[in-house]
Amino acid sequence: MTLTAAEVEAVIRAGVPMAEDIGFTVDETGDRGYARTRLVFSERLIRPGGTLSGPVQMALADASMYAAVMAAIGRVEMAVTSNLSINFLHKPAPADLVGEATVLRMGRRIAVCEVRLLSGEGDQQQVVAHVTGSYALPHDR
Repeated sequence: MTLTAAEVEAVIRAGVPMAEDIGFTVDETGDRGYARTRLVFSERLIRPGGTLSGPVQMALADASMYAAVMAAIGRVEMAVTSNLSINFLHKPAPADLVGEATVLRMGRRIAVCEVRLLSGEGDQQQVVAHVTGSYALPHDR
């Protein structure tokens, strides 16, 4: 059973307390393993140099993958990140950071995902990081 964006966000906020602290939201989910997420901009997430810190971007990417997995197969609280690789491409703008996550392959034990982190508004929006990763799925799902 797939979950709505609001249901996915509630599961993530309950299981990952820092999600609320960093302003993580789920804007949209699709039943084939898609999630559009958002990190609401806050000055407290800025690092020296005036950009969002790498760990904050990685947190959004990781939570986005988790959201996409739950959009595909439903509530799996015991799914865990087994791999995450990120390429930082551009400096994010001082604005919300958007994650677009897709499950590329859903296996019995592993879900392989891709995330694009987007920054900027309208036609100024650009991909600022490209992420690939996988989630280990529980045996009893």
